[in-house]
Amino acid sequence: QTLNYTGSILAGPTIFAIIYSSVTIWTAVLSRIFLSRSMVLTQWSAVAIVFGGLVLTSFNSAMVGAEVFKGSLYVIIGSIFHALMYVLSEALMTVGEERLTVPATCAIQGLTACTFLLFWQFFYTIPHWEDSIGFPMREAETTYMHAFKILVSLSLSNVIHAYTFFHTLKHFPGGATSAGVMKGLQAVLVFVFTSLVFCGKTGGLEMCFTPLKFVSLVVVVSGVGIFGKASDWASSTSTLSTSLASSTLSMFNKGGYTRVGSSEFSSSPLTL
Repeated sequence: QTLNYTGSILAGPTIFAIIYSSVTIWTAVLSRIFLSRSMVLTQWSAVAIVFGGLVLTSFNSAMVGAEVFKGSLYVIIGSIFHALMYVLSEALMTVGEERLTVPATCAIQGLTACTFLLFWQFFYTIPHWEDSIGFPMREAETTYMHAFKILVSLSLSNVIHAYTFFHTLKHFPGGATSAGVMKGLQAVLVFVFTSLVFCGKTGGLEMCFTPLKFVSLVVVVSGVGIFGKASDWASSTSTLSTSLASSTLSMFNKGGYTRVGSSEFSSSPLTL
């Protein structure tokens, strides 16, 4: 998240939203590696489409400036690590005999993050308080009470986000992949509202709508949508195959046959 937030500041929210929606694809690839989930050709094609959109976004970032390009790289790396967190979290809650609950997963990850961030505050932020916090606040005419309200609002929104996210991982069909698909919708909303609210009012070109950004957004979101559809198709096909296999086995059993090697009848002889 640190990479994502830093990248968002450098690259701007529109570029951040486009790149961050690729979490879906990174999640799928990492799920294939760590959870042994199979992927059909259409899904791999969607992965290629999204990567093409990311290349366009990186090209646009390089045109805007070096800092924006660096921020884009931060968001790409942060998105990969965020996707890895999706997959590992799903594994902790759904794989094996000992599984974590949704509240337990939220609490463990939240406490771990707070511990590391507290160390950072004590050893870096406080010694650099005036340069990093004090002077920018006075320059922006922000009071400590106003800053406190903003932090509380962010904390509450993060609590809601974390709980709904982990609930999606554990209970929503598709798990980590479905949670990633939601990022596509997030990218569209952030892209639209950022252009309407911030363009020409704060920041530079990174805040504004451009044709290349729009093409990048369409490519990435299209890839995410194709991947979601392909995932639904693969899931339904797998369910149908399992149902047909079960029906076939049931027909054999009704006809007086027993499946060889079945755990239920492993000690019984084959009957005709």
